[in-house]
Amino acid sequence: MNKVTVLVVDDDVDFVKANQTALENAGFKVLTAYSGTEGMQMARENHVDVAILDVIMETADRGFTLAREMRNEEKTKSIPLVMLTSVNEVNQKAGFLFTFSDKDRDDSWLPIDKFLDKPVKPKELVDVVNRLMGEGSKASENFSS
Repeated sequence: MNKVTVLVVDDDVDFVKANQTALENAGFKVLTAYSGTEGMQMARENHVDVAILDVIMETADRGFTLAREMRNEEKTKSIPLVMLTSVNEVNQKAGFLFTFSDKDRDDSWLPIDKFLDKPVKPKELVDVVNRLMGEGSKASENFSS
């Protein structure tokens, strides 16, 4: 059985490395990208089962536009997308009352499958990927946080 491939797209190198380690320890194959542009290229050029996207990268909303780009291309439109970001914390510190959550997901504006706030515990991230992959993925059976 082939390993589930997870694409992690975030401009924070330490965050990417930490989550890459957690996901690999759980049995996933992990591809990494450090910008929305690089993430889209990786998704086009590789088989990706799940993508984990940050929001604030090259621009304050790059993750949102990346999610929409992925949904608009034939090769990437059915990849489950996890938005894992600190955008809510950034907005709160700036005095904005609006926050994002799973309730904001929709097909055009925020076409993702799951929204998570940073920081996230490694086991929670692994569990989310497994849920998105369905019962066919059991990578976290031997994973402990």
